[in-house]
Amino acid sequence: VSPDEEGICSGKYFTEAGLVGLLEQAAASFSMAGMYEAVNEVYKVLIPIHEANRDAKKLSAIHGKLQEAFSKIVHQDGKRMFGTYFRVGFYGTKFGDLDEQEFVYKEPAITKLAEISHRLEGFYGERFGEDVLEVIKDSNPVDKCKLDPNKAYIQITYVEPYFDTYEMKDRITYFDKNYNLRRFMYCTPFTLDGRAHGELHEQFKRKTILTTSHAFPYIKTRINVIHKEEIILTPIEVAIEDMQKKTQELAFATHQDPADPKMLQMVLQGSVGTTVNQGPLEVAQVFLSEIPNDPKLFRHHNKLRLCFKDFTKR
Repeated sequence: VSPDEEGICSGKYFTEAGLVGLLEQAAASFSMAGMYEAVNEVYKVLIPIHEANRDAKKLSAIHGKLQEAFSKIVHQDGKRMFGTYFRVGFYGTKFGDLDEQEFVYKEPAITKLAEISHRLEGFYGERFGEDVLEVIKDSNPVDKCKLDPNKAYIQITYVEPYFDTYEMKDRITYFDKNYNLRRFMYCTPFTLDGRAHGELHEQFKRKTILTTSHAFPYIKTRINVIHKEEIILTPIEVAIEDMQKKTQELAFATHQDPADPKMLQMVLQGSVGTTVNQGPLEVAQVFLSEIPNDPKLFRHHNKLRLCFKDFTKR
């Protein structure tokens, strides 16, 4: 194994035994992390080596571990928790080179926003002083002109892995959707008059897509953001997304095996319950009661109609 362009191997060369040892450690680490699909990829490299050496004992052990890994994939798929992701932005000259830098942090599964916020607040509060550090509570774009130059600010936002439609064709399994992640998204609701939430006809949404310099999982648990893209959704587009989400929830609840009546009841109650404000009924009344005057909205109007058609079928 020769060093790559970045000198990862530091100019050292591995013997076959050394390489085998490293790969076996990697397979064990992936197994402990619940990434059984990656275990298979590591053994794809190891198996030809042992076959060439006619080492039946090691081949037997590897195939036993592969059987165990694939069995866990079958029985644990969808139940594995690979991590929770947060975007953390640093603002203020006290951070030095970190000023205006953004990172995506990978945290243990089911980590709450309050947990990482408390941890970072404690760490940087101890470093700069609790009276100097301030946590920005919302996810709106930060205007540096409005910040106190004598303070250090951090902004923490929960983010989810983001995939384009074409990517979803290859990211079929639960593992595919949680491995080799470079793009993340968070949404910020807003209205034109400055409020975060408003009536259906005035509710906009800003989708922010972040691209990191490397893909998760990585040797570090935080990776810097190298690109940011913003998409503004109009109220009718927000309604279309909401209806698509409700339809997907219904589809998932009705196709569970074994069936889960409690989940189905909760999804139905959230979808068609008369007590739910701004539910599908109100969406239809606001956006579909009349043909829009603006020709640019015809396509969205028709798409929302199709969403309701699919929704009622479900």
